Amino acid sequence: MRRFFTFILSLTVIGAAIAQPNFIKDSLDTYIRREMERWQLPGLAIAIVKNGKVEVVKGYGYTGTDRKTTVTEQTVFQIASNTKAFTGTSLALLEHYGKLKLNDKVVKYLPYFKLNEDWKTRETSIADVLTHRIGYRTFQSDLLNWGSNRTRRELIENMANVVPVYGFRERYGYCNAGYLTAGEIIPAVCDTSWDDYLKYHYFLPLGMSNTSTHHSDFLKSDKAAKGYTLLDGQLTEIVPANIDNIGPAGSITSCVSDLSKWVMMQLDNGKYGNKTIVPENVIARTRQSFMVVSTDSRKGRNFSNYGLGWFLADADGKKVVTHDGGATGFLSKTLLVPEENFGFVILSNLDEQYFFEALGQQLLDDLLKRPYKNLSATYYESFKEDQAEKAAEKKALSQKAKAYKPVKNAYTEVMGTFYNKVYGRISIEPKANSAEISFEYHPQYKGYLVFTGPDTFMLSYNDPSLGVKEVKWGNETGTPTLEIKVSDFLDRETYVFKRVGDPVKFSKN
Repeated sequence: MRRFFTFILSLTVIGAAIAQPNFIKDSLDTYIRREMERWQLPGLAIAIVKNGKVEVVKGYGYTGTDRKTTVTEQTVFQIASNTKAFTGTSLALLEHYGKLKLNDKVVKYLPYFKLNEDWKTRETSIADVLTHRIGYRTFQSDLLNWGSNRTRRELIENMANVVPVYGFRERYGYCNAGYLTAGEIIPAVCDTSWDDYLKYHYFLPLGMSNTSTHHSDFLKSDKAAKGYTLLDGQLTEIVPANIDNIGPAGSITSCVSDLSKWVMMQLDNGKYGNKTIVPENVIARTRQSFMVVSTDSRKGRNFSNYGLGWFLADADGKKVVTHDGGATGFLSKTLLVPEENFGFVILSNLDEQYFFEALGQQLLDDLLKRPYKNLSATYYESFKEDQAEKAAEKKALSQKAKAYKPVKNAYTEVMGTFYNKVYGRISIEPKANSAEISFEYHPQYKGYLVFTGPDTFMLSYNDPSLGVKEVKWGNETGTPTLEIKVSDFLDRETYVFKRVGDPVKFSKN
């Protein structure tokens, strides 16, 4: 799924440069090892394909901070939204076989699909949900979708409760619920699950033996990398999110050895070895522009669009086909330059870093024979500024909480069950000097409220990737309300919950 799009799209590198005759052969190892230390990156794996051959397939660093196991080309990472290219290709393949048309309406195959207005429900096509143009703001409703225990059908049905920020087909907004919807059309037209469709159409034919769509396979694998985030500047291990329920949007786990085969197939227009895995016209279909992502232009790049599971742009006159992926603890990148028969995949196990993007841009610049400049160092300066700003905001909020002295029994006043139409229920129980939140559909989450004023709280979580936010508490309408916010990495919306009763205990199932 998830971050750094705005930063990367707006970054312009200016300065003197030094010629680099062959970055991949002469400098890649040194560059990666050095820059991983700069970024505190535990582990990284990379595969580079050029002219039908795998030039590089290698791991760096360790699967965990205990440094017991080195990363290899077989180490398995969550690839998150790099899953979307598999889903987009699958729907294009089904169109090729005559099972559906991308312009077909979703309700033709999923009668339970519904948006917040009937006319939108009737008009929404398969192409609409695949190309982020149904009006959602980027990541809208992912507070519920990400890592919850709701079923795929329940999440799709819940789209009726979401009021999109934008107009229908008005502008691009990255939508994981849309990709889930698209994936669930597969069992509706060919009587097999999305998971098995990928297994039998890609994983097995390509020999991707360490690739799965199931979280349980990742957890039990002895090749799995651990995931990390930064907490107050320190590496902190984080529990990998179980996102099986939004599988078509991001649940694949894989290694660079396996994904190098996917890249080779993509670059050979659907062929791998002597086999046609995907017809050439299907590959071409996935790379057609369906939605404008950005109208900004700069030297060397004039368009940024979205295809079927791919971002599409130009670089010095050459078409670039790419996608990033982000899950809690993991960041990844896939990039193809078909005209040059070149592509790569980068997998990493730290979700607070820009290095995966810097390395990707460094490889692209080398391909395009642009002068060398250490982009990682440039990206790191922006990253440090961002981290310093976040740390200052968190410190100021903590000091505000320590300075405020709430009235006696203030936390008792907050207790109760609260409801939000998009998410469902949360339950709040008072503690000695705080209040604890339980979430109906995320039994793994706990939230902690500490007063920062008479009608504001500092909200933190047991999962550090959810962030620390100041939220409002009020009673203006006669019904107590509480805001819930999480990090922009997960969801950028503010959710207002209204009290509906006494605290309850939620099921852990």
